[in-house]
Amino acid sequence: VNGTTGEGLSLSIQERKQLAEEWVCQGKDKLDHVIIHVGALNLPECQELARHAAAIGAGGIAVIAPFFFKPTNKDELVAFLQKVALEAPEVPFYYYHIPPLTGVKIRVEELLDGIKAQIPTFQGVKFSDTDLLDLAQCINKNETGEFEFLYGVDEQLLGALAIGANGAVGSTYNYLGRQANLMLQAFAKPDFALAQQYQFLTGEFLSFVIKLGFGVAQTKAVMTFVSGIPMGPPRLPLVGASSEFIAKAKAKLDSIVWPNGN
Repeated sequence: VNGTTGEGLSLSIQERKQLAEEWVCQGKDKLDHVIIHVGALNLPECQELARHAAAIGAGGIAVIAPFFFKPTNKDELVAFLQKVALEAPEVPFYYYHIPPLTGVKIRVEELLDGIKAQIPTFQGVKFSDTDLLDLAQCINKNETGEFEFLYGVDEQLLGALAIGANGAVGSTYNYLGRQANLMLQAFAKPDFALAQQYQFLTGEFLSFVIKLGFGVAQTKAVMTFVSGIPMGPPRLPLVGASSEFIAKAKAKLDSIVWPNGN
């Protein structure tokens, strides 16, 4: 909640609190976990949001690296994350690694060394990067299975699963959730050929829309025509998807024939 697709960094602190409260309330007895993103560009806001998430009963909190004045090494990043985690000492803590947006390219493998001693609530990473070597090294080090690695590049999920990722967080699962679950089931069987079909078809759609210009605003548009629930416009500086994009994206999605008609 309040992550990238939710435009969390474009919302006011009060808006973020309101959304977090509503998700925790509506998710009670329905969702296994409600993880609130509490990252911000300054430490006091992160700490305030972390305290709030803990107070409303969030199942976890996640934090991106600040991306205007950036940490330049592991120690600087850990020091920042530690100060946030201390404000919610009973709540599982996730680092949200998304270097394409933050520009902070500190390898997660390096970050994990000694992290539990510095952040006792550290639970894992949302890994939104295409560097599967870094992810593989993280999982290789995670011999005891104490950490969770949730993959965030939807078009490469199958590769991340093969390496050992044990979950996913992504925008496409809002509108292709059923197909993603069927891919997970096929992988678990294992039926790798079927899992590949689902991954390739998801990639076919994403490759198509990326060429048209695909971001949070366009994701909202796809969610609207798939679900029938108006997602509303994005907040400036993002601008809404064009009618041309919506028509082409809808036609492409409608044209995809999923395995066994699913």
